[in-house]
Amino acid sequence: MGFNYRQKRKEFEQNWAKALKQYIAAGMTQEQITAMREFDEELFRQERVYENRINVGLPDLNIQRFSVEEDYFQDLSHHLDAAMENLCPGSSQKVTDQDRKVVLLACTGLKQEEIAVILHISQMSVYRHLHKLQKLLIKSRYAKLLAIRKVTQDNHGAKTAGVDGVKYLTGKQRMRLSEELGLHHRAKPLRRVWIPKPNSTEKRPLGIPVMRDRVLQALLKLALEPEWEARFEPNSYGFRPGRSAQDAIAAIFNCINQRAKWVLDADIEKCFDRINHQKLLDKVNTIPLFRQMIKGWLKAGILESDVFSETEAGTPQGGVISPLLANIALHGMEEYLGRIFRIRRIGDGKFSQKITFIRYADDFVVIHQDREVLEQCRKLLDEWLAEIGLAMKPSKTRLVHTLHSIDDSKPGFDFLGVTVRQFPVGRTHTGTDQRGNPLGYKTIIKPSKKSQTRHYQRMKEIIYRQRASPQESLIHELNSVIRGWSLYYAGQVSKDVYSRMDFLLFKSLYRWATRRHGGKHKKRIVRKYWRLEKGRWRFETRKEVKLQYHSSTPVVRHVKVKGNRSPFDGDWIYWGKRLGKYGGLTSRRSSLLKRQNFRCAYCGLSFTAMDLIEEDHLLPKIVGGKNDLRNCQLLHRHCHDQKTTVDGSYEARGSGIQRGAV
Repeated sequence: MGFNYRQKRKEFEQNWAKALKQYIAAGMTQEQITAMREFDEELFRQERVYENRINVGLPDLNIQRFSVEEDYFQDLSHHLDAAMENLCPGSSQKVTDQDRKVVLLACTGLKQEEIAVILHISQMSVYRHLHKLQKLLIKSRYAKLLAIRKVTQDNHGAKTAGVDGVKYLTGKQRMRLSEELGLHHRAKPLRRVWIPKPNSTEKRPLGIPVMRDRVLQALLKLALEPEWEARFEPNSYGFRPGRSAQDAIAAIFNCINQRAKWVLDADIEKCFDRINHQKLLDKVNTIPLFRQMIKGWLKAGILESDVFSETEAGTPQGGVISPLLANIALHGMEEYLGRIFRIRRIGDGKFSQKITFIRYADDFVVIHQDREVLEQCRKLLDEWLAEIGLAMKPSKTRLVHTLHSIDDSKPGFDFLGVTVRQFPVGRTHTGTDQRGNPLGYKTIIKPSKKSQTRHYQRMKEIIYRQRASPQESLIHELNSVIRGWSLYYAGQVSKDVYSRMDFLLFKSLYRWATRRHGGKHKKRIVRKYWRLEKGRWRFETRKEVKLQYHSSTPVVRHVKVKGNRSPFDGDWIYWGKRLGKYGGLTSRRSSLLKRQNFRCAYCGLSFTAMDLIEEDHLLPKIVGGKNDLRNCQLLHRHCHDQKTTVDGSYEARGSGIQRGAV
């Protein structure tokens, strides 16, 4: 399919109308606005030309389409140079025009082979240009400071110590580390930590690096991640910025919604622990300096109970760069199957069905109409995984059908905490195909029974642990758990499940209340802990601290991220809209995000899919600030820490001012 000019022009005009309001609000002159319009029109024209030719196939690319683009490269090069100067002063002087062209084309999502054809250079030259810029990046002082902030301030596990016992750095220590941070650093051994797996007696091994190694890993990740995000397959969703489990589930729904299919549901056994080091290093295929750093972390060894053991395989869980390395190791599975089972003609006007491969970390599904094709896929994937030292887990690998029962097994499958299944229904509830013909069944995706049980058990544990605590303390802890679980399943068919969870929670809370006041009448107990609100009893304190029910979370269908979209492609309009709509935020935070135009209210920078966002009160609650939207704003986590040090919160706590005082 070629370039749909009418649709793309409509989208362009809509986006430009919104951008125009922002330009006027920013105080731009008419000449500046006209220049921006001409610039965007030129980009739109080039996109049209490219799409019309690239869809014909790469061999048919007309290289002449870039003959008039020297001005285009020059205009964008100014923005690139400005960004590089801010990040690494003096770096723009070390960059050639060819370097700029390569990186600008790479940011548009083009593959290395496409860039090579367009610029009349070899693929090896493309790699050299990109690696040159990566080396400039990791030597930047500002990049080092950013890596330190991500590890020591933004990371939830920042206060976990390595073998040196260091788990926290002061401001002076962070600045000293940025000055002393060298790339040629010998990696120290990892500290082994075991954490329990959910609903299992097994434990998951973690390898915790020391603080310096974590910072270096974050620094190298800043350089490698944009390159690999442009290369990763479109149906890979785990541990990638801007992508989530909801995107993987939506991809499954889009694949089976209009036709019942067979599914190979598989799990890779001990994926992080068994990856072959040599195969991984060959696959990364980076410059010697980066290769040496990665090899040092992989071969660092593990220290457990003062016993040292070497690491012969695997990327230890707990490292900053380990998820990226695991994705690199598993990269190519979708392309491998697509190359073998490519679409081909099987008759007059008939073609074979496309095979669909969807992966989230070490869990993946292969979907097709033919069972025999999936049997072949299973054997081929076993061979492919064996080359990198991995294998599918037999107990978690099975072949099922989405609609029919096979071998006494129920239809459907569980994936990422949801149950995917198709149910036979009547003509009034049936789904339809592309032509509007009734299918006789409907695709339903809802929270799995295991997830429901695990969630209910967690709420019961909280209630039991808080059996002697004040009601307000219990509500605060339950709200965080309920809000997170409900938002995760807000894109699925979850209303009935939400109502069931609310009923079970009410029974548990009623037992909690009656246990505290065993001798009182039931009505007195209910009136003490519950308030009637719009015909519904709500667990609430007299200070109006309310329990959030599951059913109060609106259910809205999640829209899957587009194709090969990446947060590094520079389309801030697209990612800003997704962050406000499908970022796993509450309606309250989504409203604040739109009000702030997707920018941090403290530093003024745009939020990205990788940022940690926290809610802040303009007037702190401890000095009388209210919790309404007019007194709230969204900040980066590190910006929130800085703002809290100067807004009087610490002084109020030290002076003994009570929450709610004026």
